[in-house]
Formats: sequence, C-alpha cells, structure tokens
Amino acid sequence: MSRFDTLTPVLTDNWDADRSWTLASYEDRGGYAAVRTALGMAPADVVEAVKASNLRGRGGAGFPTGMKWGFIPQDNPKPKYLVVNADESEPGTCKDVPLMMASPHTLVEGVIIASYAIRASHAFIYVRGEVLHVVRRLQRAVQEAYLAGHLGTDIHGSGYSLELTVHAGAGAYICGEETALLDSLEGRRGQPRLRPPFPAVAGLYASPTVINNVESIASVPSIIARGAEWFASMGTEKSKGFGIFSLSGHVANPGQFEAPLGITLRELIDLAGGMREGHELKFWTPGGSSTPILTAEHLDVPLDFEGVAGAGSMLGTRALQLFDETTCVVRAVLRWTEFYKHESCGKCTPCREGTWWLVQTLANLEQGKGQESDLDLLDDVCDNILGRSFCALGDGATSPITSSIQYFREEYLAHLTHGGCPFDREASTVFARQEVPA
Repeated sequence: MSRFDTLTPVLTDNWDADRSWTLASYEDRGGYAAVRTALGMAPADVVEAVKASNLRGRGGAGFPTGMKWGFIPQDNPKPKYLVVNADESEPGTCKDVPLMMASPHTLVEGVIIASYAIRASHAFIYVRGEVLHVVRRLQRAVQEAYLAGHLGTDIHGSGYSLELTVHAGAGAYICGEETALLDSLEGRRGQPRLRPPFPAVAGLYASPTVINNVESIASVPSIIARGAEWFASMGTEKSKGFGIFSLSGHVANPGQFEAPLGITLRELIDLAGGMREGHELKFWTPGGSSTPILTAEHLDVPLDFEGVAGAGSMLGTRALQLFDETTCVVRAVLRWTEFYKHESCGKCTPCREGTWWLVQTLANLEQGKGQESDLDLLDDVCDNILGRSFCALGDGATSPITSSIQYFREEYLAHLTHGGCPFDREASTVFARQEVPA
C-alpha cells in the first residue's frame, strides 16, 4: 500500500485540474450538482443531513456545524444571514487561502446550500484584505455563478433567491473572531461583542446569523452529494470526516495534506518527505501559534479534537508548524507574543496590558537579562489573562508561553546562565535576527 493512500482528496481533488478556479472546470468535475440536489430537499432536511454527518467546525473550535445551523430561530421575522469567515490570519495557517484560490466554486456552492438550509436570502464572504488575489478570484467566481443562474433570483426555478457579497476586511487579526468580524462587516471598528446575545439570535444587523469557516462550508457540497454516512465513515468516533492539514517549517516538502481526522504527525511528516536532512523535530504547534506547543514525544497523538485535547493542546486550524533543534524556543515564543501584543484590539485590560508585559518579560529572558523568578511571573500573568479576556485572543497569547515553560524550562534558564540566547543564530533558518547596519 502506498503511503499516499492515507490521503483523502475531496476538497483538494480538483486542485490539479486545468484552470480549476473557473466555472467550466468545476462543473466538468460535477460541480453544482449538489446545489440542485439540495434545492430539491426541504431546508430542514439539509440541516439534518449535515447534523447526521457530524461535521464539526473547521475554523478551530470544532462546534457541530449542523447544530449551529439549527440554532437559527425560524420564527424570527428578521432576515437570516450566512457569514463565511475567510479572515485566515492565525500564524502558520494556510488552508482556506489555497482552497479559495484553487477552487473558489467549492466555497460558493457550499454557501448556496448552507444559505438555503438556514433560509437566508443574503450571504457574505469576509476575506482578509491583504490577500487581494483571493478577493479577485472569489469575485470572479461569484460573477460566474450569477451568470450561470446558481445565484440570484429564483435559482434553477426553485423559488429560492440568494445574494452573495464578497467583502474585503482591513487586515486585523482580531476580525477573525466572529463577533469582531460582524462589527467590521457592519462598518465599525472590529472588536469582540459581549455575549449573549449570540449571533444565532442577534448577529449581523441584529438579525439571526450563522458564521462558519471556509473549510466548514466547502465541505457541505460533498456531504449532500455523497451522503452523511460517507462523510462519517472517515475520521474518528467523535471527529468525523477529513480536513486540510498545513505543514510548514522544517520539513522537506511543506504544503497542504488532506487526510482523515485522527492521522498522526508521524504519518504527515512521512507524507511531507520527513524533517529536513540531518535534523530532528524539537517542538510543533498542532493548530497554529495560539495552541499550546507539543514535542517529539507527541508524534503519535491522533490529530482529532479529542486526541489533541488529551495531549494538552487544541487541534485548532490544523496549522502544523514544525521546528527542529536549531530553533530557540524562547525566541519563537517571543515572536508569537509580539504578534499578539500588536494585534490586541485593546478593548479589555487583561489582553491589552497583559500581552505588553508578556513581551517585556520574554524579551528580557531572551536577552539573558531576566531572572529565574520571571518564569513564575510569566505563569502568573498568563493565569490572569486566561479566561478573563473578552475573546480568545488573550487565551491564545498565553498558550505558547505556558506550554513552552512546561516542556523547555531548562532552555529558558540557559538564557540566563549564558547571558543571552545560547543558540547559534547563524544555524537557524527561521528566527535569525536581521542585523541593522550602523
């Protein structure tokens, strides 16, 4: 059996097709057949099909998608909205952008089916503003869908109408948080909202709203086309289906690997051609930099929601950043923390002030200027941020710090005894500092 039999190309199946992003290419592979199937079903039956598949949110939280759709109160007289969170900005995450570039119609088709299921007449795709190439490709795909009658009034004679808007954000990490995204979409400064009320009751324009990740929505057409049982036949008992795993860092062939949930990092590294020659794995993130780091002892942890949680981390966005022994863990954690400090929206005190102090303390330790008690100080500050912030940004900022101290406390102390970073920055290809000319 080939090692590539592990892969399950569904979302990525047409990425190698000629001009895969065009409507003609997508329809050649059976695209938009699922829309016609869904429009022949009752909206409630579409919701039940997604519930039966046990599709869980692919944006990080892992909440059951069908259940989220079912929360929309259909007796509410206000309009219903679907909002797709395409503000992919978690450091290390690279799955939604290549999906939208290679096959934007997969997402558009999913939007139509999901909107029909929740009885929404207007949907939005909120895209990260910096990825202008993705914005343009999505806009063209939406235009093609309108021209083909997949969007607009009375779609395929079904009596169902849908408007779809592609909205470009302004490049704020906080707008990946769903309620901050809604504020941004409404034209306000992107900051998290107090909940309740939850978006399902009072979301966009104070109306019932479903917010789903790109990959969650893009998975829906295959569920409708092939059946809930087919989808649920993959993955693990509680984490069904497949997902795109992004491998970056010190592997021979970084990239996206679509595989069933429950695959291990050891298997993925094998698919990626192993670690770079002459080096071995030191630490890695299972779901981007806001998830607690893991080490080589976790190579065989099943990469599903329960398995990774059992190891003390989170599956998150399946952004697997791999670092070998040339990387200074203190420097890596400092860089991530600088990012969170910069991206904090400043709305709540624990995150606004806490991330600033975390950076100051980490910078002193990295330069060998701190003291051993600073490690306890870091843990204390993290404890005062965790669970006390307005949104998950504060929690995410603490994850790499507390986990790195847990696994690499001796390395932190080595910075103090060495009077600075003991690593040869010339050997590191990731965190070498750029010297500023005098």
